[in-house]
Amino acid sequence: MAFSALSKRSAASSGQAITFRWMGKNGRGERVRGEMHGVSEHDIRRQLSSQGIVVTRLIRKRSLPGMGHRIRGGDITLFARQMATMIRAGVPLLQSLEAVANGTNRPALRHFIETVKQDVSNGMSFSQALAAHPRHIDQLFVHLIEAGEQAGALDRMLDRVATNKERLDNLKGRVRKALYYPAAVVAVGIAVTALLLIKVVPQFESMFASFGAELPAPTRMTIALSDAAQRLWWQVLLATLALVFFTRRMLARSPALAFQASRLLLKLPVIGPVIERAAIARFSRTLATTFAAGVPLMSALETAGGVCGNLVFEQAIERVRQDLSTGQQLNFAMRTTGLFTPMALQMVAIGEESGALEAMLNRVADFYDAEVESRVDTLTTLMEPLIIVVLGSLVGGVVVSMYLPVFDLGSAI
Repeated sequence: MAFSALSKRSAASSGQAITFRWMGKNGRGERVRGEMHGVSEHDIRRQLSSQGIVVTRLIRKRSLPGMGHRIRGGDITLFARQMATMIRAGVPLLQSLEAVANGTNRPALRHFIETVKQDVSNGMSFSQALAAHPRHIDQLFVHLIEAGEQAGALDRMLDRVATNKERLDNLKGRVRKALYYPAAVVAVGIAVTALLLIKVVPQFESMFASFGAELPAPTRMTIALSDAAQRLWWQVLLATLALVFFTRRMLARSPALAFQASRLLLKLPVIGPVIERAAIARFSRTLATTFAAGVPLMSALETAGGVCGNLVFEQAIERVRQDLSTGQQLNFAMRTTGLFTPMALQMVAIGEESGALEAMLNRVADFYDAEVESRVDTLTTLMEPLIIVVLGSLVGGVVVSMYLPVFDLGSAI
């Protein structure tokens, strides 16, 4: 109890909003309830009293660990969309930030918006306040907001940020589907097989022991696997978790290893083309968006390289920036990387010659967005019969091997 009171006082002193659940009666004597954000119980009671509500119960809302304490990409997209709507309606920036903060039930996002509001009220521009949070706000967001502030078109730039992030998140979701769907199915097949080996096969083994006859080779092999699984399952599980942990740690600490992993993904027979087309689409879309906002091409390329999602493309775009600084054309610098498709290079060349680079880049992004979606749908369709074969082989192999002795016994009778 003392710790709870201490935490409430510390939250109140820091000015951080807390979510409270309240119950009470309105002016007509009706029972009402709801949730409200405030820095203390006194603050909530004061706000409700000003609305003519007599509070009968007020408790601090508890949340599970990790729930609402992490800002997701979709939260930033929603924040940009709501800010665009408020500013377009003529609401001042500070009031818009306050309204959006009060309208969210995610503590981390609310704290982020309140921090931005505090920085803006202390004299920072909106773009500078956002740039102070590189973990959640990328360079594209900052560049577009800065351009919107200079051009007096902040609402339009916020809408453009939200639209661009929605498209990129949608594309990222398709790539994840292509990567995770086969892995998830194989994992389920392995888990079901392990369950059969550990729980079901031992029941058959005790029954076979009473036969006193030699078992078929497939049955003996399955029983041997079952014995190994019962003895070693926890070692295998720990080894798998350790391998995943150390692999992720090595990829995070070793840029060279992470680069080789990105190159390996591009060379995979079915997944590689999907990742390649997705990287080109994200690069083209981001470059078109930043270039159209008046961001210099060199800065736009730096931003576009960071959102490709692949280190091979990121390093290649850095080489493109270096070549542009020596006077080369964009399409020629992109051609020397050997990563971009002929269609993308041709469209960029046409855009440079005609002065319509933004339009051509958007067409490239639209084309490869559609191609990624088509490839992922095709991959999913082709994977379904393969999945049936894999699951049937794993599960059916165990089941058939267990029933072979029964079939032999029936034929002998």
